[in-house]
This record gives sequence, C-alpha cells and structure tokens, in this order.
Amino acid sequence: MKWFRFDIKIILGVLVIAALGWIFFGNYIEIGKPVIKFDQDVKAIGRQQKTVGITFSDSRSGLSRITAEIIQDNKGQIIADKKISPKGQARDTLQLNINVGELRLHDGPATIKVMATDYSLFQNQAVLLKEIKIDTVPPQINLVKNINYINQGGTGFVAYQPSKPLSFTGVYINDFLSPAHSILIDNKPSYITYFALPMNANKTTTRIMVFARDEAGNETSTAIPCLIKEKKFRSDKMNLSESFLQQKMPEFQAMVPSLQGKTPLEVFTYINSQMRNDNLLTIQKICQKSSSKELWEGAFLRMKDAAPMALFGDKRTYFYNGKLVGESIHNGIDLASNARAPIEVANNGIVVFTGILGIYGNVVIIDHGLGLFTLYGHLSSIDTSVGKNVAKGEKIGVSGVSGLAGGDHLHFSIIVGGQFVDPKEWWDPHWIKDNITK
Repeated sequence: MKWFRFDIKIILGVLVIAALGWIFFGNYIEIGKPVIKFDQDVKAIGRQQKTVGITFSDSRSGLSRITAEIIQDNKGQIIADKKISPKGQARDTLQLNINVGELRLHDGPATIKVMATDYSLFQNQAVLLKEIKIDTVPPQINLVKNINYINQGGTGFVAYQPSKPLSFTGVYINDFLSPAHSILIDNKPSYITYFALPMNANKTTTRIMVFARDEAGNETSTAIPCLIKEKKFRSDKMNLSESFLQQKMPEFQAMVPSLQGKTPLEVFTYINSQMRNDNLLTIQKICQKSSSKELWEGAFLRMKDAAPMALFGDKRTYFYNGKLVGESIHNGIDLASNARAPIEVANNGIVVFTGILGIYGNVVIIDHGLGLFTLYGHLSSIDTSVGKNVAKGEKIGVSGVSGLAGGDHLHFSIIVGGQFVDPKEWWDPHWIKDNITK
C-alpha cells in the first residue's frame, strides 16, 4: 500500500514537471513553420519602382528573421534582411521597394525568394518563391477609329487596341478620366471609351489623351487628334418669384432637416449650390458601374409631341428682387407635353436607380452599357424598378413637377464617363452612324 502511494506521488511529480516543461518550453520545441503571404498578386515589375508587401506570421515561438532576395539568371540579390527581437513576435511585414534600374535587372523572367525563420529549437524555416516577369517596355496604342470632330459639350468616342494586356486604361480630358471598357474588335482585345467634351473646350488648352498602364506598371499616353467645333450656348435670366419660392422650398426643407427655419431664399441658395453639387457626385457614383456590353441600338428616342423648354448648356442667372442670387448650367434638355405625360425609355438598357434625387425630384437612371446612361427627372410617378431590363419605348413613369421644377415637364440627360453631354447628338441617327457605329 505504501509502495502504491509512493508510485502515485512519483507519477504526479512527473506530470507536474512535464506540464511545467510544456508551459515553458512547448513553443521552443515546436516544429511548425512560419507562414508567408504576399499582400497582392504580383505578376510583373516594370521600369517604375514597385512596392511589394509581404506578411509573415508564426503564432508559436515567433519570428526571428525574415529575408527576401530577387533572382535572375541564377544570380541572387538580397533586397531585405531583418532580424527580429524580442522573442515571441507573432507577426511582421516587409515592404519591398524593387527598382529594376538600381538592381540592374533585364526584361525576362525572375524570382522573388522570401524566407522566414522562427525562434524554436529547430529554427523552422519557410521559403516562398514567386515567379515574376521583368517588363520595362511601355504598351503601344493603336487607334482603331479616328475622330474627325467633337462638339463642345458633346460626346467623343474612341476605340483602340493595345500591344499587350493592360491593368488600367481610359481617356483623359485634361485632368478628368473617362475609364475604358474592354471589348473584342476583329477578335482582338480592344477598348472603347465614351467621353464628354467640356463646353469650354478649345484646341489650345484642351488635351485629349488615351492613357494605358500594363500589368508591370509601365504607362503611356497617346494624343487623340480631333477638331473641336465651337458652339454657342444660351444665357437666360430667371427672376425668382415669391410664389415660386413659397411653393417649392418647403419640399426641400422636408428633405434636409438643417434647412428648417431658413428663409425661402436661403433654402434656394443651398439647393442651387451644395445640393446641386451633391447630386452630381451621387449621379457619378451611380454611373461608375456599367454593363460590359453595349445594350442600346440605333438612335435614342425623344419624348413624343414635346416642346423644348430649356436646352443643354443653358447658363442660368437667378435674380430675386433685382439682386443676383445664383447661377447654374443646365445639364440636360427640358421637354414639356401634356401634364402627367407618359415617359418612355430612350433606348434598351437596365434600370440602375429609381427614387428621389435632390433638384431632379423623382428620377430614373438607365444604364445602356459601356459607360452610357440616361436620366429622367421631375417625374410625378415611377413605373419601373432597379435591375429591370427595359426596351426602347417602354413606359417607366409620368412627367411632373417634383424637384426644382416650375412646371410639368421631363428633364432628360445623357451621361457618358460620369459627365453630362448634349442629348441632341444621340437623337440623330446620322451623328450616331458617323461618330459611333461606322
């Protein structure tokens, strides 16, 4: 019996010692390797310095050393070597700044070799090899369609084929970028871009460039030769009546709680400046995502039996009691027929927005593919829904006076690349044939 008790004590002692040993030395004798992960997929590196992020982790004994080298033609160059203290650091990162020129790398295959060692007794080591391509040749752009002319405030269209795959491309009009959309032309990878030409564009100060960046980060720009046609836009003085302000401003005070207690003129000043700008940003955000297919076909429809009440590009100057109180540029065409007239889709597309949108009141926005959209504003009611495929001529609502509208009408806009353009071009089948589909 005493022998049995003595045996129990020995066993318990051994277990206690083993437990303490595991607590103090368990991580030290572990055999698990660290984990290495690239923060992004790197396929190629170009002439511009590229930063490659790498994350290391070891949840047991911790990281002791991390290194990285780049290998080409069986010759390696250390580009990072970091010793880590104190012990037990479970996570660390590297930001590799790879400069092809300084490292004297040439075009062709190369390998990034990354290693991580832990603090365990066995100094477990993980190795990760990343095959990449050194490519310092910028992409070349072949314009498939030459532009003859573009109207101020009108739509430009360009189609082009790159010499190599691209990671990003589009058309710059000065500092504004209209993203391109990939398509096949003659079974070759190609891109097309609809872009808006500003109303004040001219041949001396307006630059129109195709921009392209390849997978290695090499960039190129190609000028688009074209003739900018000047156009006269109307100016209109508008006197704000007391009855108009008293009638319409409460509608906006209900939308924006901070406008409560403001005078009608203060409300108008806010909606004609801040709200108008906010609405533009909202529209641009809605129009960032577009179908990768061309959904429209033929000339766009104009509202039936409707007279134009305001034109695209009209400069409006607002007066109240003879005093200048604001300005704006009209970014669509106002069309008026009978009160509560049916509003039809101008062309085939997908509904991407329905609802109240500030100065435009009740709005429907339709995506026609490849960055081309139409907007229908001031509706009294909406008869469609987001996500619905609609056909040219299909009824989507009824005209009205919602938003900043003084009478029953439709505000119709066309948007390309996130900017408003003159809708009259898209109503003209000859313009479409000569400038887009030819």
